[in-house]
Amino acid sequence: MKKIMLFLLGMLAAGAAHAQAFDVDRQLDYCHSQVMRALKMLQPYDFAMEPRNILTADQKTWNCRKATAEEWCSGFWPGILWMDYSYSHDEEVRRAAEGYTEVLRPLAYQPIFDHDLGFIMLGSFGKALVCSNRSPRSSSGSPVCCNSVAAQYKPVLLAAADTLATLYNAKVGTLLSWPRHVRDYGGHNTIMDNMINLELLFWAAENGGSPLLRQIAISHATTTMRHHFRPDGSSYHVAVYDTLTGQFLRAQTHQGYADHSMWARGQSWAIYGYTMVYRWTRDPLFLQFAQKVTDIYLRRLRETSDDMVPLWDMDDPRGLQAPKDASAACVVASALLELSTCLDGWRGQQYRDAAVRMLADLSTERYQSRDRNVAFLQHSTGHHPAGSEIDASIIYADYYYLEALLRLKTTDSTDPLIN
Repeated sequence: MKKIMLFLLGMLAAGAAHAQAFDVDRQLDYCHSQVMRALKMLQPYDFAMEPRNILTADQKTWNCRKATAEEWCSGFWPGILWMDYSYSHDEEVRRAAEGYTEVLRPLAYQPIFDHDLGFIMLGSFGKALVCSNRSPRSSSGSPVCCNSVAAQYKPVLLAAADTLATLYNAKVGTLLSWPRHVRDYGGHNTIMDNMINLELLFWAAENGGSPLLRQIAISHATTTMRHHFRPDGSSYHVAVYDTLTGQFLRAQTHQGYADHSMWARGQSWAIYGYTMVYRWTRDPLFLQFAQKVTDIYLRRLRETSDDMVPLWDMDDPRGLQAPKDASAACVVASALLELSTCLDGWRGQQYRDAAVRMLADLSTERYQSRDRNVAFLQHSTGHHPAGSEIDASIIYADYYYLEALLRLKTTDSTDPLIN
């Protein structure tokens, strides 16, 4: 017991030292400079094409993909712009944010393609709403509302929540993730990533939408908690259910190394998702579970990595020769800064210190892109089994990195989210 306490005290002391040395404003300035470089290279803007990745060492700017429901990353670039504007107050950034956001509006009203509508709308219109509340103040003290466009964002989010809810299967108790893959999986498939989309349903239920949206979100989180995890708190990527009866059939991987392994970004979605669900419900069951899925991640991270950035899958037999995934570290850092505010004493401080150490490692020469390209970070892994986006700069890594930095800067660590 004494050794454990000494270890924890040592961890807290190390984390406090990192927190004292870490200059968050310097990193936010760096992000703004990279945004401005990217905007310059993207001119003239084609708002219908959203940045996605940078794949090779000699490539300086983003590869872009058409802003459609099929492109799950469409909302991250607008979100980055809105977050950067909330810090920099740069009018060029605001104008670009509006353009890259507006092109996504039709997706809220179309028949749904898959669960990623939540990612797309939360990252774009959701961050725009937050920016309206945190933007520069007028002489009267009220926020300058981004060319009055912000008043139109709420209806879009409400419509998107209703559209997302059409994926709910009451027999199963979760949202269907990939309608186009029901036949491939032999049933109703739900992936861990879907936890992030629940925020859209929670927000809508409290902002004029149907109260049923909240019930759907809670049902999804509860059912996922029951079937998507091993006893130690590590997660599977996919759970499959009988579409007609709702019976749980099996759990497996899609993007991880193996069905038994811990895919790092999948676990990061669990940490972020259950922390968020606790914020909306204040149910201690979700807080306890958020800690459980966090603690196994931190333990395995210490066992498998040489810093606070994980291998893409913590069970890849290549060990430190396997690719890293900076995006997973970014998601976890952002989540832990929120989770730390939900707990008193050393427990909350432990999570906050871990988040700061993650951001400190991500902000080094090893991971920041700097003059190599216009992204914030390098060394993320997208879909390793498919050979896609391995050791690359990926837009969602930058999104969660910037969100985590803003959370660290604010006294209310949930401020950058919709709440």
